[in-house]
Amino acid sequence: MRKILYIIPLFIFSFTFTGGPPSGWYQQFVPDVEGRQIVDMTFTDSLTGYIITSRLSLTDSSYVLKTTNGGDNWNVNNVDSGFIYKKIQFIDQNTGYIGGTHLIKTTNGGNNWFTISTFLYMEDLFASNEDTMWYAKGESLTGGVFRTTNGGINWTQQLNLGSLNPARIYMYNSSTGYISNNSGTYLRRTTNSGVNWEVIPGENGFSDIEFIDDNTGWKAYGNMKKTTNGGLNWTTQILPDGGPIIVTTMDKFSVINSDTIWGVGGYASTSLGARGILYRTTNGGENWYYQIPDSNINIFKYYHIQFTDNKKGWAYSPSTGIHTKIGGDSTFTNIHQLSSEIPSEYILYQNYPNPFNPTTNINYELRIKSKVKLTIYDISGRTVQVLVNHLQAPGMYQYTFNGADITSGIYFYKLETENYTDTKKMMLVK
Repeated sequence: MRKILYIIPLFIFSFTFTGGPPSGWYQQFVPDVEGRQIVDMTFTDSLTGYIITSRLSLTDSSYVLKTTNGGDNWNVNNVDSGFIYKKIQFIDQNTGYIGGTHLIKTTNGGNNWFTISTFLYMEDLFASNEDTMWYAKGESLTGGVFRTTNGGINWTQQLNLGSLNPARIYMYNSSTGYISNNSGTYLRRTTNSGVNWEVIPGENGFSDIEFIDDNTGWKAYGNMKKTTNGGLNWTTQILPDGGPIIVTTMDKFSVINSDTIWGVGGYASTSLGARGILYRTTNGGENWYYQIPDSNINIFKYYHIQFTDNKKGWAYSPSTGIHTKIGGDSTFTNIHQLSSEIPSEYILYQNYPNPFNPTTNINYELRIKSKVKLTIYDISGRTVQVLVNHLQAPGMYQYTFNGADITSGIYFYKLETENYTDTKKMMLVK
């Protein structure tokens, strides 16, 4: 195996906004490896990460790139002629695997890679430890679910579903795991190390899935769902939608803890054109918000995301990416379409609950497309926060105001358009 090194329009919306101007992300660049695209990405800590790339032809080479400074610089770490890379996974700082047409392994943090198995054509890989691994292959004749218990030297086929063969596999532990096909038409679960795979009735598949304990997990397949009973039942979570968002979809996500999750897949319209958005929740997905990174970052869509802790994370497109060391931007927005009912007039409703601590909902209706300004004032008339200040389509909107950073007291909120102005009082009691 060669190793080379070189540097290289009518809407009803719910709207939530907190914080100041975006500043938490900065762009990172990957060396140009003759147009090859990023296939997968992983970080083993806040400094060390790996990227695998596609190849350009049947006889071309796939690349492994490594960073040791958090992604600010990437070096070509390994080149494999004729190999196809699909998935990279590390089980500790030193031991990692790359699956595709072959299975290769490193035991020294990517300094050297060696081949374990050849001509597997795996589409997805999951390593529980150095002995036990699974892979999924969607091809109908020779595909299915395969397992090794001797580090990849020998593989046993555990399942073959023909044209429905899985292309995704995830194992929470050595016994429990999940599979799905590319079209997401099913979700199957094993609780006996892949000996049997039961269908979860009425459930779609996944492009990404992760559990934090035996019962609690999330999966993405366009939408985002959560389970609290070990995958037997899944509840759809509402993602931001409408307003500037062109496409709202969850493709990949990174779970930091039971509360905080980041995700990617959607994109929104901006003055620079379509740009990728980042999703975040801080309450396990009960509420999802999004942010569009700083205007100097013009990336159409993010396909990969990973956080190593609450502050340090990465989101990458097929050719470039962004990095935060402070937990992303301070600005988050939550918009989702609730209805297409046409309001008959302008209305500013009384907030609810009122009194509140620390959040309250402010609803309003717009009869026609309007430039809208929604502002919070304190009792002396000083501006506390401008919540909305842009053009909005006709519809009904809901803004969730968070008063966690202000003191108890009486406040006023004012809605202003070209044709309507109204002000109402609310009370924060902590």
